[in-house]
Amino acid sequence: MVLCKICNSNTRTMRDSKKLLSYYRCEKCGFVSLDDGSIVNPLDEKRHYAKHNNSFECEGYVKMFEEFIEKAITPYLPKVRKVLDFGCGHTPVLAELLKEQGLEVDIYDLYFFSDEEYKNISYDLITSTEVFEHLQNPKDILEVLVNLLNPKGYIIVMTQFPPSEDEVFLGWWYRRDITHISFFTPQSFEILAEELGLKVVKIIDSNIVVFQKL
Repeated sequence: MVLCKICNSNTRTMRDSKKLLSYYRCEKCGFVSLDDGSIVNPLDEKRHYAKHNNSFECEGYVKMFEEFIEKAITPYLPKVRKVLDFGCGHTPVLAELLKEQGLEVDIYDLYFFSDEEYKNISYDLITSTEVFEHLQNPKDILEVLVNLLNPKGYIIVMTQFPPSEDEVFLGWWYRRDITHISFFTPQSFEILAEELGLKVVKIIDSNIVVFQKL
């Protein structure tokens, strides 16, 4: 039996017979993970990321972040000065937009900006957009980020919440990306918050969660 990586509860198996992939959905919190044996290697993952047109030349990509800032960050701006964009990708568009708001922004990306100096700094806000679905051990990463937060600081995560029906999940477009291996429900984020000294301040749409450090 494979146990949930978030709450250690029992899971049920979902099988993609065409691609020969197995996913495990938690019976308690709904978190879904790809079988560890099917996770792509780091070299192939980096090559896949490099193909993305995630830059200022892509108007849709920039607009996504402008809307993200308006909905998820603007309400907390008076309390924020120092920011970390964790998993910024090869072109740190969000970081640049946040700098235009007058914020001090550091960046980190495993493959493109891998200097870990950020681990020695404290932040008022940490953003992580379209990152957590790529993480094999998300609880460990979130714990690292929590430890970097100033008291009452915020972590804002963007990642698509999965369909609750197994058949719909297996046909879901977001699941088909070969580097997407972890899929979170609001319940799984609530459990992570409780375990790591956070509270969920707000869930926005079907893909954004705002945490605050207790």
